Amino acid sequence: GPMSDLAAQLRADLTSAMKSRDEVTVATLRMAISAISTASVAGDSATELSDEQVIEVLRSEAKRRAEAAEVYEGAGRSDRAAAERAELAVLEAYLPAAMDDAALAAIVSEEVARVGAVGGKAMGECVKAVRARVGAGADGARVAAAVKAELGL
Repeated sequence: GPMSDLAAQLRADLTSAMKSRDEVTVATLRMAISAISTASVAGDSATELSDEQVIEVLRSEAKRRAEAAEVYEGAGRSDRAAAERAELAVLEAYLPAAMDDAALAAIVSEEVARVGAVGGKAMGECVKAVRARVGAGADGARVAAAVKAELGL
Protein backbone atom coordinates (compact mmCIF):
# COMPACT_ATOMS: atom_id res chain seq x y z
CA GLY A 1 0.00 0.00 0.00
CA PRO A 2 1.01 3.64 -0.15
CA MET A 3 3.45 4.73 2.52
CA SER A 4 2.17 7.15 5.15
CA ASP A 5 3.16 10.77 4.48
CA LEU A 6 5.26 10.81 7.62
CA ALA A 7 7.13 7.59 6.76
CA ALA A 8 7.81 8.98 3.27
CA GLN A 9 9.04 12.24 4.84
CA LEU A 10 11.44 10.32 7.11
CA ARG A 11 12.88 8.48 4.10
CA ALA A 12 13.28 11.71 2.12
CA ASP A 13 14.95 13.41 5.09
CA LEU A 14 17.29 10.43 5.50
CA THR A 15 18.43 10.87 1.89
CA SER A 16 19.08 14.60 2.47
CA ALA A 17 20.95 13.89 5.70
CA MET A 18 23.14 11.36 3.89
CA LYS A 19 23.98 13.92 1.21
CA SER A 20 24.87 16.55 3.79
CA ARG A 21 26.77 13.96 5.87
CA ASP A 22 24.74 14.73 8.99
CA GLU A 23 25.72 11.58 10.88
CA VAL A 24 23.43 12.04 13.91
CA THR A 25 20.35 12.53 11.72
CA VAL A 26 21.34 9.64 9.44
CA ALA A 27 21.79 7.25 12.39
CA THR A 28 18.60 8.40 14.13
CA LEU A 29 16.39 8.23 11.04
CA ARG A 30 17.82 4.82 10.06
CA MET A 31 16.87 3.48 13.50
CA ALA A 32 13.43 5.12 13.37
CA ILE A 33 12.69 3.73 9.89
CA SER A 34 13.82 0.30 11.02
CA ALA A 35 11.54 0.53 14.10
CA ILE A 36 8.64 1.52 11.81
CA SER A 37 9.35 -1.48 9.53
CA THR A 38 9.42 -3.78 12.55
CA ALA A 39 6.10 -2.37 13.79
CA SER A 40 4.52 -2.79 10.36
CA VAL A 41 5.20 -6.55 10.35
CA ALA A 42 4.34 -7.08 14.03
CA GLY A 43 0.76 -8.22 13.34
CA ASP A 44 -0.49 -11.26 11.45
CA SER A 45 0.21 -9.60 8.12
CA ALA A 46 2.46 -6.74 7.06
CA THR A 47 0.53 -3.48 6.96
CA GLU A 48 1.50 0.08 6.12
CA LEU A 49 1.31 2.12 9.30
CA SER A 50 -0.84 5.25 9.38
CA ASP A 51 0.77 8.58 10.32
CA GLU A 52 -0.76 8.13 13.81
CA GLN A 53 0.92 4.73 14.17
CA VAL A 54 4.23 6.10 12.87
CA ILE A 55 3.98 8.88 15.50
CA GLU A 56 3.45 6.24 18.21
CA VAL A 57 6.63 4.44 17.08
CA LEU A 58 8.58 7.73 17.03
CA ARG A 59 7.22 8.63 20.47
CA SER A 60 8.46 5.36 21.97
CA GLU A 61 11.85 5.79 20.25
CA ALA A 62 12.04 9.34 21.68
CA LYS A 63 11.09 8.07 25.14
CA ARG A 64 13.86 5.47 24.90
CA ARG A 65 16.44 8.20 24.07
CA ALA A 66 15.23 10.43 26.93
CA GLU A 67 15.47 7.55 29.42
CA ALA A 68 18.91 6.51 28.16
CA ALA A 69 20.15 10.10 28.46
CA GLU A 70 19.01 10.15 32.12
CA VAL A 71 20.80 6.86 32.83
CA TYR A 72 24.04 8.05 31.20
CA GLU A 73 23.81 11.39 33.01
CA GLY A 74 23.42 9.57 36.33
CA ALA A 75 26.43 7.39 35.53
CA GLY A 76 28.56 10.46 34.79
CA ARG A 77 28.72 9.66 31.06
CA SER A 78 27.80 13.13 29.82
CA ASP A 79 29.21 12.39 26.34
CA ARG A 80 26.75 9.49 25.86
CA ALA A 81 23.93 11.53 27.43
CA ALA A 82 24.59 14.33 24.93
CA ALA A 83 24.55 11.82 22.05
CA GLU A 84 21.16 10.43 23.18
CA ARG A 85 19.76 13.97 23.52
CA ALA A 86 20.98 14.84 20.01
CA GLU A 87 19.02 11.85 18.67
CA LEU A 88 16.02 12.83 20.78
CA ALA A 89 16.07 16.31 19.19
CA VAL A 90 16.01 14.75 15.71
CA LEU A 91 12.97 12.61 16.63
CA GLU A 92 11.13 15.46 18.37
CA ALA A 93 11.11 17.44 15.11
CA TYR A 94 8.63 14.86 13.75
CA LEU A 95 6.38 14.72 16.80
CA PRO A 96 3.40 17.00 17.24
CA ALA A 97 3.97 19.44 20.07
CA ALA A 98 2.18 18.38 23.22
CA MET A 99 -0.82 20.58 23.83
CA ASP A 100 -0.55 22.63 27.02
CA ASP A 101 -2.89 21.97 29.94
CA ALA A 102 -4.88 25.20 29.51
CA ALA A 103 -5.63 24.48 25.84
CA LEU A 104 -6.64 20.91 26.66
CA ALA A 105 -8.87 22.06 29.54
CA ALA A 106 -10.62 24.58 27.26
CA ILE A 107 -11.46 21.88 24.69
CA VAL A 108 -12.60 19.53 27.45
CA SER A 109 -15.02 22.05 28.95
CA GLU A 110 -16.44 22.87 25.48
CA GLU A 111 -17.03 19.18 24.72
CA VAL A 112 -18.51 18.44 28.16
CA ALA A 113 -20.89 21.37 27.70
CA ARG A 114 -21.77 20.20 24.18
CA VAL A 115 -22.49 16.64 25.28
CA GLY A 116 -24.54 18.13 28.11
CA ALA A 117 -24.55 14.92 30.09
CA VAL A 118 -23.21 14.49 33.61
CA GLY A 119 -21.70 11.65 35.58
CA GLY A 120 -19.94 8.49 34.60
CA LYS A 121 -21.99 7.67 31.52
CA ALA A 122 -20.95 10.95 29.86
CA MET A 123 -17.29 10.10 30.36
CA GLY A 124 -16.82 7.81 27.34
CA GLU A 125 -18.62 10.12 24.95
CA CYS A 126 -16.69 13.18 26.14
CA VAL A 127 -13.32 11.42 25.97
CA LYS A 128 -14.05 10.33 22.41
CA ALA A 129 -15.09 13.83 21.35
CA VAL A 130 -12.03 15.45 22.95
CA ARG A 131 -9.62 12.88 21.46
CA ALA A 132 -11.09 13.51 18.02
CA ARG A 133 -10.26 17.20 18.41
CA VAL A 134 -6.83 17.02 20.01
CA GLY A 135 -5.46 14.17 17.88
CA ALA A 136 -1.85 13.50 18.78
CA GLY A 137 -1.64 16.68 20.88
CA ALA A 138 -2.43 14.81 24.08
CA ASP A 139 -2.38 11.12 24.93
CA GLY A 140 -5.43 9.16 26.04
CA ALA A 141 -4.49 9.13 29.72
CA ARG A 142 -4.19 12.93 29.83
CA VAL A 143 -7.50 13.38 28.00
CA ALA A 144 -9.30 10.97 30.34
CA ALA A 145 -7.89 12.68 33.43
CA ALA A 146 -8.96 16.11 32.15
CA VAL A 147 -12.50 14.91 31.33
CA LYS A 148 -12.80 13.22 34.72
CA ALA A 149 -11.78 16.44 36.47
CA GLU A 150 -14.23 18.51 34.41
CA LEU A 151 -17.09 16.07 35.14
CA GLY A 152 -16.14 16.07 38.83
CA LEU A 153 -15.75 12.29 38.90
